[in-house]
Amino acid sequence: MDTTTLDLEKMKTSAGKACQMMKVLSNPDRLLLLCQLSQGEKRVGELEEILGIVQPTLSQQLTVLRDEELVTTRRDGKSIYYQIASPQALAVMNVLFEQFCGPQTGDNT
Repeated sequence: MDTTTLDLEKMKTSAGKACQMMKVLSNPDRLLLLCQLSQGEKRVGELEEILGIVQPTLSQQLTVLRDEELVTTRRDGKSIYYQIASPQALAVMNVLFEQFCGPQTGDNT
C-alpha cells in the first residue's frame, strides 16, 4: 500500500470523527453549553442559571457531551463541575465564537 492510500484512509477516519462532532454541535442547547464551557469550568447550577436550560434537558444534553467525550466532570462536595475535554471541540467553539459572537466588524448581517 502506498502512502497516498494511507493518507486517504486517515482522512476518511478524520472526516468521520469531524462529522460526528458537528452532529453533536448541531443541537442549539449543546452548542450553548459548549460555548459557556469554552470560557472555563462551570457548575451545573451555573449552566442552568446562565443559559435557562432546565432539568431534565440540561442533564440530557450534558450526558450526550460526556458520552461523546467532549466534556469531563469533577465533583466538589455536592457540586458537579463541567469542563471541555476535547481540544478539537474547544478549537471549533473558538472559531464559532469569533465568527458568530465576537464584535461585529462593520457587518450589519
